[in-house]
Amino acid sequence: MTKSQLSFRLRQNAPQSVRKDSPKPKETATVPDFLFPAGDTAFKTILSARFCAAIWSYITDCDETFNYWEPMHYLVFGKGLQTWEYSPEYGLRSYLYLMVHAVPAWIYNKLLQPNPILIFYFTRCLLGLICALSEVYFYKAVCKEFGVHVGRIYLAFQLFHQDCSFPGTAFLPSSFTMYTATAACAAWWQQKYALAIFFTALGSLLGWPFAALLGVPIAFDMLFRKKLYTDFVAWSAISALVILLPIVIIDSMIYGCITVAPFNIVKYNIFGGAGPNLYGTEPFSYYLINGFLNFNFVWVLALVSPFMITLNYYFVPSKNKSTLYLPYWLSLSPMFLWLAVFMVQEHKEERFLFPIYPLICLSGAISVDVAPKTLL
Repeated sequence: MTKSQLSFRLRQNAPQSVRKDSPKPKETATVPDFLFPAGDTAFKTILSARFCAAIWSYITDCDETFNYWEPMHYLVFGKGLQTWEYSPEYGLRSYLYLMVHAVPAWIYNKLLQPNPILIFYFTRCLLGLICALSEVYFYKAVCKEFGVHVGRIYLAFQLFHQDCSFPGTAFLPSSFTMYTATAACAAWWQQKYALAIFFTALGSLLGWPFAALLGVPIAFDMLFRKKLYTDFVAWSAISALVILLPIVIIDSMIYGCITVAPFNIVKYNIFGGAGPNLYGTEPFSYYLINGFLNFNFVWVLALVSPFMITLNYYFVPSKNKSTLYLPYWLSLSPMFLWLAVFMVQEHKEERFLFPIYPLICLSGAISVDVAPKTLL
């Protein structure tokens, strides 16, 4: 080896000098799970809570028993009672919604021939799994859009207030709508408009038609703020075709006549004379009291969130405000739009608020987050 080659080799192996004014490499900060639960941690925690609800919570609504468990029992075992809502004269309920739940139960029954009680718990655990998936998707979107501090407060509220236990595993269209509305809002905040439209259509057509109200802010954002006319029309048409066509085909075959169940239930409740008022009416204060019983102080924080956000806007310096994709008023508008419509209806039931339960927890978390910045 020549002298020049040896000199070059030594220079290569020698430690490099570092200038005092040179920038230091960035260190990757990690936040412990107990301060900011990651997606997998949040999923396992939520799933545990939903499985507990699936096993120990009881059925709280007669509609769940007679309009869903009974007809699903008929699909799985060939026998069961029929309510008037499944009569061809009315055709208010879709059999495709039942089949989505009945097919896993039917497969489980054919493969293992379990006790029917085990099929009941199997179905509820399956609903708990779907609920947990939608909730963790929502949680991750909240952390991204509103910040990790709001996210972890939301997660705590969602886990520990008692009223998110049984809706997550209830065999009801309002619970199904809660899953889809949660996923739709999460997709919307992440600018995944196609998914947001699809989840809204899925909840409205397969679950509960009135859930379309929750999609109005998404439509407003796409049409008036983003001018995405083509995307909105195209994905709305595709979603309607993919979801509604199988509903009409299957229901028409079972009912023996052309049946569009989502249209029938809207027609009965809005244009059917007395409609749902036949089954009881409640005063305006019903949801206010019921919300406090179920959510306690979280309900109060959720209702005052517009006031807290307004104070934060005017009194907190702009440099301390996080940059949001959407303004607060638009992100939270599905909840308040839902309350504005359903609180003035004379016929009120607790399950009617199921679709906005996650949004109630989110609004309460936002109030907790902005309160110290505004009031201190």
